Amino acid sequence: MNHFKKIAGVLEAHGLDAVLLTCEANRFYASGFHSSGTDGVAIVTRNHNYYFTDSRYTEAAARHVRDAEIRETDREHPYSALINEVIEKEHITRMGYEDEYMTAADFRRFSEKLHCELVPVTELLWTLRAVKDQAELECMIQAQRIAEKALADILGEIRPGVTEKEIAALLLYKMLHYGAEDKSFDPIVVSGPNGSLPHGVPSEKPIQAGEFVTMDFGCKFGGYCSDMTRTVAVGHVTEEMETVYNTVLKAQLAGIAAAKAGVTGAAVDGAARRVIADAGYGPYFGHSFGHSVGVEIHENPNATPSNSKPLPAGAVISAEPGIYLPGKLGVRIEDVIVITEQGCQNITLASKELLIL
Repeated sequence: MNHFKKIAGVLEAHGLDAVLLTCEANRFYASGFHSSGTDGVAIVTRNHNYYFTDSRYTEAAARHVRDAEIRETDREHPYSALINEVIEKEHITRMGYEDEYMTAADFRRFSEKLHCELVPVTELLWTLRAVKDQAELECMIQAQRIAEKALADILGEIRPGVTEKEIAALLLYKMLHYGAEDKSFDPIVVSGPNGSLPHGVPSEKPIQAGEFVTMDFGCKFGGYCSDMTRTVAVGHVTEEMETVYNTVLKAQLAGIAAAKAGVTGAAVDGAARRVIADAGYGPYFGHSFGHSVGVEIHENPNATPSNSKPLPAGAVISAEPGIYLPGKLGVRIEDVIVITEQGCQNITLASKELLIL
């Protein structure tokens, strides 16, 4: 799976002869081949595609990259020289670059060495990546199924005395065991008073009876991410715990119900936020309703109070409101939804009913 044609198809309309892709995520999106960090460059022109990398990756690139000329960079043939060869061959005068990803130092070097004008195109690339095709969705659904299988296994391990770190480690192992290529991000496992930290780091704290355990995790399959959060209780819950949980669930369902192509990200966020505010917990929901997911775990567009733009059909967005009471507890429930013309499709199947282990 690659998106060379999709990228090439918008160049003329934006006055571009080519785009230069140095960011790991965009290189993968274009070529379908993963090389880490800055170990690769892809160029998409109106008529041809190129992929440059070093000797560690050229054989693998030849096996996986389709519809592109592959060249090897070395001391005698630095990236800038290879790119200039393409610039001369393709008569490129305006080349897009990833202004939101490229370092200032790299931009300075490319600006000095490349024989064309460099034009910012990150927003254009984000717009293309925002709308997932069927092949992308199938990878994301498979990644979601893997994460859910890991969750099902892990529920039997959550009990008093087990530490947050142990549960996090088991989640990672289980996702890899069931076929994940990698984690989407470092898993979050927080319990009891640590649950009020939305992005808390798993610690040596033992889980105790009467606490919530919040687990936020995901994995990659086919280069695409899954993302989910479930909060479970151990032993028993208080009335306050049950109220907070049910409020978060009601807010999540309200946001999902509001999600539809053409509706703004702010409107989706607002539908969930009103539920939490009306229940008296408004100050304890500090983040947004959701973010897009894809090649990267955080993409665009987002369901945030500041996003006044309509969400496009085909966008894949997390649905993850939460309530965090400092020093006491936290609850977050997260699914992933696909925006459609009729509403949205929830690709997360794991139960959201309050589970007391």
